[in-house]
Amino acid sequence: MAERVVVGMSGGVDSSVAALLLKEQGYEVVGVTMQVWDAACSLQMEREGGCCGQSAVEDARRVCDVIGIPYYVIGFRDIFQKKVIDYFVEEYLKGRTPNPCIACNRYVKWEALLQKAEEIGASYIATGHYARIERLPNGRFSVRNSVTAKKDQTYALYRLTQDELAHTLMPVGDYHKEEIRRIARENHLPVANKPDSEEICFVADDDYAGFVDRQAGERVPKPGRFIYRDGRDLGPNKGITHYTVGQRKHLGIAMGHPVFVTGLDPETGNVFIGENEDVFGRELTLRGINYMAVPDLPEGVQVRAEGKIRYGMKAASCTLEKIGADEIKAVFDAPVRAITPGQGAVFYEGDHILLGGSIEKKV
Repeated sequence: MAERVVVGMSGGVDSSVAALLLKEQGYEVVGVTMQVWDAACSLQMEREGGCCGQSAVEDARRVCDVIGIPYYVIGFRDIFQKKVIDYFVEEYLKGRTPNPCIACNRYVKWEALLQKAEEIGASYIATGHYARIERLPNGRFSVRNSVTAKKDQTYALYRLTQDELAHTLMPVGDYHKEEIRRIARENHLPVANKPDSEEICFVADDDYAGFVDRQAGERVPKPGRFIYRDGRDLGPNKGITHYTVGQRKHLGIAMGHPVFVTGLDPETGNVFIGENEDVFGRELTLRGINYMAVPDLPEGVQVRAEGKIRYGMKAASCTLEKIGADEIKAVFDAPVRAITPGQGAVFYEGDHILLGGSIEKKV
């Protein structure tokens, strides 16, 4: 009897081809779309061009009809609100810059979906991520780079647990994007030429500050001041939710040359401003560690790795050292740009994830 696998389907070409490939490999495939908004919000997202609208459900349903597999829409609104939206808002209110896709992957697309899959007797869940899962010689599972660096999505998967990885399939990681679209066209999938979605799904208009302010209500931080690196007061800002470390545009500061956000103070509401060189640094600390390729790091021992502190960054050589029960210091060989509290820091050993965590501060 074929093993059952539940495929999380977004209505895009990647998850659609993932379902097709798994069926061709002999699995009993079930397509599922995770509904994270109520009907009214879904319609609003549709009008604003977001990826969570009704058309995503319609596209996924049509794909499943073509492939010949059952399809269901399952509500995950409560867990999405708690683990993604609330986290997103709280981090901004603290002067940090969150990555909601990492939280969504961990708690919604994996933990919650895997629980549903187990309830219907499925052995695995699957997604359309450009990544691969590998069992290492030490017996642990790790996320491995996809065959294409251009679309590699391993950075956003660093928080997955060993149990989740053991019950996950990622068939798309063995292909280039062009091959995925070709497979979709050859199999007459209706989403073969559908554009990729790049934005955060629940902020369709790209106005993060407006979204946070609406969600926060009376807790919206009061505007503070822009403070230059020499202590000068450059005038009022709009509030810390409007800014992130490394930001240059939309500051509204006339200094005759580009300046950059170097820090945020949630206590005073002040936004610190400096020059380009002030945005760079070599050292950071991270917390919320998720060990992947290893069960732990011995305290006080330096470990070499390649690290990323944002999604699109090319991995850079660094040294890791565990300095507390849930704290690691990373020192990069060369300065890296915009070490941003709240963002994920992911460290690789060769082509697979060693560990990751949330950036606590620039040292």
